[in-house]
Amino acid sequence: MRRHHLSTLLACLLAAVPAGAAEEEDPFAWLEDVSGERALAWVQEHNARSTKLLEARPQFAPIQARTLEILDSKDKIPTPLLLGTTVYNFWKDEAHPRGIWRRTSLASYRKTQPSWETVLDLDALSKAEKAPWVFQEPATTCLPPAYRRCLVSLSRGGADAAVVREFDTRTKAFVPGGFTLPEAKSSVQWRTEDEIWVGTDFGEGSLTTSGYARLVKLWKRGTPLRQARTVFSCGSEDVGCFGFSQDTPEGRYDLVLRVPAFYRGERFLLLGGRLVKLPLPEDAELRQFFRDQALISLRSDWTRGEDRYPAGALVAFPLDGLLAGSGHGTLLFEPVERASLNDVRATRDRVLVQTLDNVHGKLASWSFSDGAWHRSDVELPGLGTVEVEAGAASETADAYFFSYTDFLSPSSLWLVQGASPPEKVKALPAFFDAAGMEVSQHQATSKDGTAIPYFLVTPKGFVADGSAPTLLYGYGGFEVAEVPTYSGTLGSAWLARGGAYALANIRGGGEFGPRWHEAALKETRIKSFQDFLAVADDLVARKVTSTPHLGIMGGSQGGLLVGAAFTLRPELFGAVVAQVPLADMRRYSKLLAGASWMAEYGDPDVPEQWAYIRTWSPYHLLRKDVRYPTPFYWTNTRDDRVHPGHARKMVARMESLGDPVLYFENVAGGHGSGSVNKETAYVTALQYAYLWQMLGR
Repeated sequence: MRRHHLSTLLACLLAAVPAGAAEEEDPFAWLEDVSGERALAWVQEHNARSTKLLEARPQFAPIQARTLEILDSKDKIPTPLLLGTTVYNFWKDEAHPRGIWRRTSLASYRKTQPSWETVLDLDALSKAEKAPWVFQEPATTCLPPAYRRCLVSLSRGGADAAVVREFDTRTKAFVPGGFTLPEAKSSVQWRTEDEIWVGTDFGEGSLTTSGYARLVKLWKRGTPLRQARTVFSCGSEDVGCFGFSQDTPEGRYDLVLRVPAFYRGERFLLLGGRLVKLPLPEDAELRQFFRDQALISLRSDWTRGEDRYPAGALVAFPLDGLLAGSGHGTLLFEPVERASLNDVRATRDRVLVQTLDNVHGKLASWSFSDGAWHRSDVELPGLGTVEVEAGAASETADAYFFSYTDFLSPSSLWLVQGASPPEKVKALPAFFDAAGMEVSQHQATSKDGTAIPYFLVTPKGFVADGSAPTLLYGYGGFEVAEVPTYSGTLGSAWLARGGAYALANIRGGGEFGPRWHEAALKETRIKSFQDFLAVADDLVARKVTSTPHLGIMGGSQGGLLVGAAFTLRPELFGAVVAQVPLADMRRYSKLLAGASWMAEYGDPDVPEQWAYIRTWSPYHLLRKDVRYPTPFYWTNTRDDRVHPGHARKMVARMESLGDPVLYFENVAGGHGSGSVNKETAYVTALQYAYLWQMLGR
C-alpha cells in the first residue's frame, strides 16, 4: 500500500531439452496447455474422482465448516497498514467474500470495535464489472505524505498479472483519466503526484525470459504510455529491472534496480538527471535509506579499505561516504552461530531490526542522534515469532505495530509509539483448545553430519509409541525462514483431532542467514532434501510416529521438496500433500517465471547442471515397479507463477506407471489456495480429509 521498503520491493514485483541430450520425448507435454480443451477435460475428470472420494470422508464437512468459520471470523486481527496516522485494512468475511478496503483512525483502531469506513468494495466492483477481482494488497502503493493517490492492482482470480488503476482515497473512486495499465506483470511506483515509475509489457522485446519488465520508464500524467521516457534497460536474460522512489523526511531518493539473477543486483541513484551506480557488492541488499544512511545487508564478506564487514551483517553507511569511497559503516547486526538477520523496517525516527536466534524471534530498535547509533531491545511476550507488520511502521510518525505468535498462543498485535513501552491492542481468540499440547525443539543429523533443527507440537495425551498421525512441513528454499506460527486451521483440523505436527528448519531456508541458504544451492541442492529426510527419520527413531502414520506437506518450492522426498524414499511416508508444486525440473525454466529461479536450482539446459538437477527432479525420479505412497497433488489453473503443468504431469506420469494418486485443480486462486475464503476452506478440507484417511490410526 505504501511505498515499499527496499528489502521487499523485488519480492512484491516478482513474486526444452538441450541439444544433444538423450532425453525421451515427454508424453504428457500436452498438459502444459493451461486452458486447452483436452487438458481441462483431464482436470475435470480428476477433480470429480478425487473430490467424490475426499468429500465422503467423515472429517471433510466439519473441517470445511470450521475452517470457513475461522477465515470469516469477525474476531480476526485486522492487519494494519499505517499510512501516516490512518490505519488501512483489507478485510474478508462472510458478507464480503472478495473483501473491502477500509480505514479508521489510529485512536479508533486501538478500540475493541473500531469505527471503519469502507474505501473500496471488491464485491461491488466485481459485480459491476463482471470480473472476479482480487485485491493485490502488497502491490498497491500510495503516495506520501497525504496518501490520497494510490496505484491499485487488481488481478483476475488471484493471478500475479494484474490491471493497475489510479485511485483517490478522498473521493473513494478511481481517478478519471488517471494512470491505468492493462493486465500484465507490471511494476509501478510513485515518483511524484504527476509522474510514476513503470515497467510493463510494452510490446515485443520489452520483457525478460522470466516474464518481467526489462525497461524502466518514467510516465508523466496526461501523456500516453507510449511516450513514457526510458530511464534504464536490462538484458533479456536478466530477471528484470525496476524503478522506484523512497521518500524520507530529508528528501526523496530515486532508484533503479537491475536484477541479473536472484540474490544479485546493481543499484543506481538518479542524481541530477543521470544514474550513479552505488558501489556495493552485487550480492548485497540495499534495505532502505534512513536519515543520510544507507542500510545494507550482506550475503558475503565485504572489505572496504581497512574495514571488513561479515556476511550476514546489517551495516549502516553514510551515503556521501559510500559514494565518495570514504567513511566507515556501523554494524547494526553482526551474525553469530545460529543467529541471523530476518527483516528491517523503519519509522520516522528509528530502525527496527528483526532477528532470529535459534529460530526464536528478537526485535531491536535503533535511533540515530549526534552522529551515532543507539540501540534498545524491545520486550516481547515470549520466545515465538515477532514481525513488524509490512506497512505497519509509519514513515511520517514514530509509531509501529508488531505481531507476536507461536504454535499454541493466539497471535497478538502490539503498538509502539515513540519511547512508550509496547501496548497490546489486538489478540486472536483461541480457535482450538491447546490444553495438554506441548511444543519442543529437537535436532536431526543430516547425511553430512549437520545438525538440523525442527519444532514438534504434540497433541493432548501424546505417547511416544509410534502411533501418532504426524504431519511434517518444510520449504527449504529462497532464504525463507520457517518459524513458529499460530494457525487456527492447523490447530482445529489436525492438532485438536490428535495429530502431531513438525516444522523442519532445513538448509536452503533463511533460518541461519545466507550461509544456511547457500549450503543448498544448485549442485548442493540435494542437502535440502537430505535434511528433510533426516528429520523424518528422527521422528520415526524417536517413536513420535511410524512410517504408516507419517505425512509430509509443502507448497511451491515446498511442493518440490515433498515430491523429491517421497520419490527418493517412498518407503518412509504414508501420505504426501504437494501444493502448487514444481515437479518437472527439466522444463521449469521454460514455464512462466521459472527462468528467474536458475540461481536457486541451476540451468537444466547445461548438461553438467542437469546432471545434478536430474537426481532430485520428482518427475524424473519416478520408476516402474516401485511402491509409492498415494500422494495428493493440487494446484490452480490461474497460477501464473508456478505452472499448473508441473502438478498435472506428475500425476499423469504416476498413473501411467500404475501408481494411485489424487489430484485437484482449483480454477481460481493464483499461487495460493483460493481467491475467496470459501475456496480456501474447501481446499483445506480436501487436504486434511486426505491426511486423516491416509494416516489415521
